[in-house]
Amino acid sequence: MPRLTPLDILEAPPKAAAEMAKLAKLNIFGIMAHGDRLLPEFSRFGGYLLNRTKLDPVLRELAIIRVGVLSQAKYEVHQHDRIGRQIGMSEALIQACREGAGSAALDPVQKLVMAFTDDVVANVRASDATYDPLAGHLPAQEMQELVMTIGFYMAVSRFLENFDVEIEAEGPPADRMPGVSRLPLP
Repeated sequence: MPRLTPLDILEAPPKAAAEMAKLAKLNIFGIMAHGDRLLPEFSRFGGYLLNRTKLDPVLRELAIIRVGVLSQAKYEVHQHDRIGRQIGMSEALIQACREGAGSAALDPVQKLVMAFTDDVVANVRASDATYDPLAGHLPAQEMQELVMTIGFYMAVSRFLENFDVEIEAEGPPADRMPGVSRLPLP
């Protein structure tokens, strides 16, 4: 049972209602609407991370799903499993997010992303042992985008869990899913 009731667009404060008109009808947005300006700012930064970075979308989703798994954020994992499928991730790759860096389904760079994500979530500052090998494969901009993505989705997971945001009975159509507007769909 959510700690707050998701707001409908008609009952949301003005800034939140204007943003809700542009977004898929997801419970996270209905709950976040209570914060009025919080929703458009959240949406703007989240949209940037999902649609405008140079970081490979598969690496991004591996990190996001892994953050959700480590945070025990069911809603986060559910939504990004869906996004992962929509960008062409295999079920084995999605399952690897639950297994971690040792999964046989991961290629060498994906293993590094998983180990790095685990380290950042657990320790805030990644050790040289996980940072250096990954930085040898990703340019500085993509490393920065990855760190910001991990941190953002740590915050999202904590928001979801603290407000007990429930998974929707029926998801939005693919063209209304956050994070897939610019990405090729299978």
